[in-house]
Amino acid sequence: MKPAQNVPEDRIQIGQLRSAYGLNGWLWVYSNTEPMSNLFDYLPWYVETKDGWQVMDVKRWKPHGKGLVVSLKGVSDRTAADGLVGANVWISKSQLPKAGVDEYYWSDLTGLTVLSLDEQEQDINLGVIYELFETGANDVMVVHATPDSVDSEERMIPWHKDVVQHVDLDAGRIYVNWGVDY
Repeated sequence: MKPAQNVPEDRIQIGQLRSAYGLNGWLWVYSNTEPMSNLFDYLPWYVETKDGWQVMDVKRWKPHGKGLVVSLKGVSDRTAADGLVGANVWISKSQLPKAGVDEYYWSDLTGLTVLSLDEQEQDINLGVIYELFETGANDVMVVHATPDSVDSEERMIPWHKDVVQHVDLDAGRIYVNWGVDY
């Protein structure tokens, strides 16, 4: 473990160290990647610890039960592992592969203004994407109201080809086929 000198400004959270595993410094790690083992494709990690940012490299990892455990360089006992519990794992966004055509990273969608059209084809501001989550059928956008939105409602809008009409990352907008009264 070494203190991070240049923590990337374009960082993106890809996981979290959850709890110590065993006595030799291993930790349970939660992954935001799909599949979850892709977490180990992006190294080094920038870990936000209680004592500041640390750059960490993975020594070994393995699937265990329904999760993953990891051994980090410089973390050799349970006490050191306990000190990292709850720490978030970040990487530079530049480490990620470029999204394909009509594919988006959730982090790129968070904060976009969600617009629908009324009967006169006028923009209706539904709010901004606060977060996304998976369901069995499709992903869902959680849209929070803003001072500029049509009302103060929180909306759950499915990420589906019949709903999502157009994404304009440069303009910070996403157009959806979604009524105000849904």
